[in-house]
Formats: sequence, C-alpha cells, structure tokens
Amino acid sequence: MHDHILRNRVSDYCEGDLMRHLHGDGMPLSPEERTAFEHHIPSAGTLVAFGLEAWPHLLGVMRSRTRRSGAWSGRLTRREAELSTQVLGEVAERGPICSEHIADERRAWRPVWGSSSLAKSVFQKLFFHGRLLIARRDENNRRLYDLPERVLPKAVLGLPEPPEEETSRWEALLALRQRRLVRLKRFQLPLVEDLVQEVRVEGCPALHCLRDDLSLFEQSTRPTGSPQKVLLLAPLDPLIYNRSLALALWDFDYIWEAYTPAPRRKRGHYALPVVSGAEIVGHVDLKADRVWGRLCVISQSVRRGHRVSPAVAEVAKFLGLGGVSGRHSSA
Repeated sequence: MHDHILRNRVSDYCEGDLMRHLHGDGMPLSPEERTAFEHHIPSAGTLVAFGLEAWPHLLGVMRSRTRRSGAWSGRLTRREAELSTQVLGEVAERGPICSEHIADERRAWRPVWGSSSLAKSVFQKLFFHGRLLIARRDENNRRLYDLPERVLPKAVLGLPEPPEEETSRWEALLALRQRRLVRLKRFQLPLVEDLVQEVRVEGCPALHCLRDDLSLFEQSTRPTGSPQKVLLLAPLDPLIYNRSLALALWDFDYIWEAYTPAPRRKRGHYALPVVSGAEIVGHVDLKADRVWGRLCVISQSVRRGHRVSPAVAEVAKFLGLGGVSGRHSSA
C-alpha cells in the first residue's frame, strides 16, 4: 500500500524503498543510524512512518492505552500480563522476534484483526503501549519487535512529553501535510490558524490547507496545453482517505473492498481510483501475477475520453512485471 502511495509522489521511487529507509537494507540499522520508525497516529489508529521528532508526541496516548479496556490496544488482561513477562524476557535475550517465536499455544479470548493467539495479542498491545517497537520486517512482511532502546536513539527516547495542546497542534499539522486539503475539527482550527488558509469549494464544508501550499492551487489551474496525466491511486491514498470528503469533492464514494466479501464488492478487491487532472474519473481493479510476470486487469470503469493503459503499464513496470493482460485500453 505504502509503495503505491509513494510512487506517485517521490521521483525514482522503487518498490520497498520505504521499508529500506525505515529498517535498513540487508543489515539492520543501529539506533543511532535510524531516522524514522513505524507507529500509529494517536487519534486515528493508522500505522504510518514517522520521523524521530514524533516520538514524544506519542507518549501520552501510549500511557492512556494502558489504562483503558480494549481487545486491540487497551490494557493487558490478567493472562496477557502474565505472558508479557515471558515475551519481554525473550525479546531482551534473543533480539527482534514475533509471536510465532513464543512457545505458547493459548488463544486470545477476543481476536481482533488477526490477533488469534494470546502471544500475538501481547506483542500487539506491548507495541501500542510503547514497550516494544518494530525493529524490522521479515521476507513475509511480518513485524519483528525489539526493545525501544535497541530501536530508537537514546536521545530520542529521553525527550520530554510535550503539553497536550502542543501534541494536538502537531497532529493537526500532520493531517494537513499528509492530505493537503483537510476538514479541521472545531478544536483544531485555533491551534493552527496561524499557518492555514480556508478553502471554499461549492457544495463542501469549510476546508483548510497550509498557506505554504497555496502555490499548488495556482499551478493546478495554470493552462498547460497538454492532456492531463492519468494516475492510479492506492486504495488508502491520502487524497481519498477521508471518504466523506472524497464524496463531497468528487462525488466519488470509495471503499477499499479487500475485506468486503466477494459477492458484495462493487469495484473489486484492489480497485485503484483513477485521477485525471483534478478529477476522479473511475477505477481499475488490478492483480499482480508474480508467477507469470503479468499485471492482470480484472475490471475497470473509467469515464469516456480518459485513456488508462499508460498508467496501468506504469504500475506493471513499477512492480517489475513483464506486461499487462486483460482489459486495459480505454473506457
């Protein structure tokens, strides 16, 4: 997912570059070499890549999770607390490991997001509480956890927790930098009003962008004399991550249907929204066939006059696939 988001935004980006940046290429990074880490946005629960400056802003929510109930990220149950002692001990002794390295066959009482084993629930909660961090990922993209002091620099771990208002401002700015055009919550606007500009779009609620981004509006409305480039967005691309905003701006009601039962899917398992200029004009459902080295177009629905085959070919090239098969001309 992150690779498909970044390929449209970073010149010469290659598949896997973000994970190499986060965790090293081949040899694991030492804490002093690390410049970024994986964790969740405090109020959204979304796993993202943070710069090191984010760490102190996560401390408050980490602490609060240890006091509230919740099968996914809340306080440890009695059974989980007992197993956590073993988990932390084995991590300290063995280095980066995951739940499969723990000899415990017990099941979790309330499985959430695939956390069916008790050990996996413990690893997940210890991560949410900041007692373990993702040190690297294996060849199957599984998280391998280690102690924070063996992942982040000592100076970063020693940073003081900022006031709550400062963290709220940081999170509002994070959303503005991620999505560029944001519907701020009522309490957020006073925190960032020195840096934002209101943007009014007919039929939409009040939106805001960073004043530093105003030049992007001018660039997007400047005539170019050439056809608009067609792009394929990742299903969780920041541009369409806010479903209600995407519906208001583009009349595009999008749901990522990977977890939707097949008979109820409207667009497909991995349907990519199609952007042409400043419009969303449809979607293309793609599937990579790594065995045969082909990118398969399962289905597509694109507004007439917008040619998607070059964009599909770009995805195939990005994935290192030899060609495209299926319906990939234009609609």
